[in-house]
Amino acid sequence: MLRTLSAALLITGAALPVLAQDTLTYGPRPAYLIDKLDDGALKTKLQSCLGQMPQTSKFSIGHRGAPLMFPEHTVESNVAAARMGAGILECDVTFTKDHELVCRHAQNDLHTTTNILTTDLAETCNVPFTAADGETGAKAECRTSEITLAEFRTLAPKMDASDSRATTPEAYQGGTADYRTDLFVDGATLMTHAESIALFDKLGADFTPELKTPSVEMPHNGFSQADYAQKMVDEYVAAGIDPSRVWLQSFLKEDILYWIESAPEFGRQAVYLMDEYDIEGYSPHDPATWPDTMQELKAQGINYIAPPMWMLVTTENGAIIPSALAKAAKEADLGMITWTLERSGPLAGGGGWYFQSIEEVTDNDAVTYEVLDVLAQDVGVVGVFSDWPATTTFYANCMGL
Repeated sequence: MLRTLSAALLITGAALPVLAQDTLTYGPRPAYLIDKLDDGALKTKLQSCLGQMPQTSKFSIGHRGAPLMFPEHTVESNVAAARMGAGILECDVTFTKDHELVCRHAQNDLHTTTNILTTDLAETCNVPFTAADGETGAKAECRTSEITLAEFRTLAPKMDASDSRATTPEAYQGGTADYRTDLFVDGATLMTHAESIALFDKLGADFTPELKTPSVEMPHNGFSQADYAQKMVDEYVAAGIDPSRVWLQSFLKEDILYWIESAPEFGRQAVYLMDEYDIEGYSPHDPATWPDTMQELKAQGINYIAPPMWMLVTTENGAIIPSALAKAAKEADLGMITWTLERSGPLAGGGGWYFQSIEEVTDNDAVTYEVLDVLAQDVGVVGVFSDWPATTTFYANCMGL
């Protein structure tokens, strides 16, 4: 059975230490990417920093930890991110049947991020496992809101994946992308939100919890959206965390406005995650399609926005440049954070969803540093989420961010 964070520390007899600077490491990936860059000013600058001592940087944000290779939202994933110098770590917050807060990317992802389908708790899934049949893929859906915290603690995390060809729940556990790995799954440790606060604080990192949009209708058994948003704040207050270290996030603007009104010390740096790309006809390059101008967001008290990378950049004559959205946000004095670097796998094929606005110039892994440089120097983002924070930490250290 999986150890929870509290049990893990009790069993080992020692808490996780604060990370000393000499324990930080970049590993081989930054140098690998730099080697692939075309000769020029960026390559020369980054090469000059090879061999530098890694330093923690708040520009580098661990996206669910370091899930390129570690099971997301686990102790091990976040320790790995901290060891790569991520100065801010993320817990995506969902709630259980008894309304306790836990770290999961979505309320309805237990079937792909844990072993629930191979346990007795499979009977709680709102969509039971259905085997693949011909061209119809296997499916399931399991939610944290259908199990108690005690039941959640019995689950074992795994890489976020599933095998659509599976005919058994056991086979459905596979499907890990070939550029990821299952090497660090064994013994991985789940966390509650409160446990993530204790861990991140011990690691010397700041906090960026995301209040995940519920999969269930709210209120849920008397638990309202406001209760949910407030409980997340309350757990930082209970832990004695200075609000200046906390970057609350939500895709729901109503949550951001709630925090601005009801918890202003936290709300002043709450981050509005932008998913306007789901609106038909929306384009980050055409202000006429935006539901709110950047000035209107600022006037509502919002100080930080977080669009995906592709919304902040475009191309012109083969060069990566800021988008209209990026320019307007800067003019409105909105802080910008973006997501997610190192989530797309090898970039030779265009980079997929996260690189869609610069697909025409995305033809090799070196574009990772090319787009990061534009985001930092031209767009002016203050932080970048990454699935492998060493890449971003190296850049931030080299550029003095």
